[in-house]
Amino acid sequence: MRKIVVHEPGSHDKLRVEEHPDPSPARGEVLVDVQAAGVNYADCVVRMGLYESAKKYVGWPITPGFEIAGTVAALGEGVSDIEPGSPVFAVTRFGGYASRVAVPRHQVYPRPARLTPEQAAGFPAVFMTAYYALYELLRLRPGMVVLVHSAAGGVGGALVQLGKIAGCRVVGVVGAAHKVETAQRLGADAVIDKSREPLWAAAERLAPEGYDVVLDANGVETLRQSYRHLGPAGKLVVYGFHTMLPRQGGRPNYAKLALDFVRMPRFNPLDLCNDNKSVLAFNLSYLFHKTEILREAMERLVGWLEEGRLSAPPVTTFPLERAGEAHRALESGSTVGKLVLTM
Repeated sequence: MRKIVVHEPGSHDKLRVEEHPDPSPARGEVLVDVQAAGVNYADCVVRMGLYESAKKYVGWPITPGFEIAGTVAALGEGVSDIEPGSPVFAVTRFGGYASRVAVPRHQVYPRPARLTPEQAAGFPAVFMTAYYALYELLRLRPGMVVLVHSAAGGVGGALVQLGKIAGCRVVGVVGAAHKVETAQRLGADAVIDKSREPLWAAAERLAPEGYDVVLDANGVETLRQSYRHLGPAGKLVVYGFHTMLPRQGGRPNYAKLALDFVRMPRFNPLDLCNDNKSVLAFNLSYLFHKTEILREAMERLVGWLEEGRLSAPPVTTFPLERAGEAHRALESGSTVGKLVLTM
């Protein structure tokens, strides 16, 4: 089998293609012959050595990757409810950038007929992240006003679609003019292009009384204002810190990281009570033991997909050997939808 291995933290040149023996599925696992693997910004953070759950669960060397699509190659002991050769997709806690991956059975799902392998590889991690944010952490009600940062990206685009399914009014934020149409096509009721107009003036114009929910993976660049623009009983959901990391070069700027850490807003419980607002945060990679949540999330997501209420994000593919180029493109902030590695 071929896989990407990162032996030490660093830039894009640390993503090396290596030949390794095929893994054998352990009890309760499924061996997947991978056709495509999704690329997420978290993979870039793993490569830089800054992803805490990667340190906790794997260490060095590490193979990035949270989502794959392919066919069942073999079954571990105790797995009998799926056939070899079946088309599947799966979420993985790292290890996805490989031509064969052994995955616990509860993280493997039949691939919907509507999705190509490439589309399927870009579906589970982002939509599960969005689902957990909106349907586990929150109780959405029709008519709520929701602000989604990075609304043309993988998770952002999923948040827009799921917010509309819940009957919310969704305002999307994008960072370039070529991303506006994507956010609109996904269902955003209004789109703020912050490269062309002041973000927060536009946000206030679109929701003068504040937002019921703001979903923010930017970090220090927007967190403080995201909180300030919540309305009464509003909720800020944090699931990333992208702006603290490099746009070029692929290496962390530790001086900038330290400065951003100092600038990071601190939310005092007394202030939260008096402001009547909430701040919630999570990381999907710490939730893999929540088997019932994963199962319910994927059942509902696939159901909406089959009903035509959800669509897979637009996909740009790179061969496995060009994983570094995919990371470079993702870090640039210019991409739309999902990037996927093909085997």
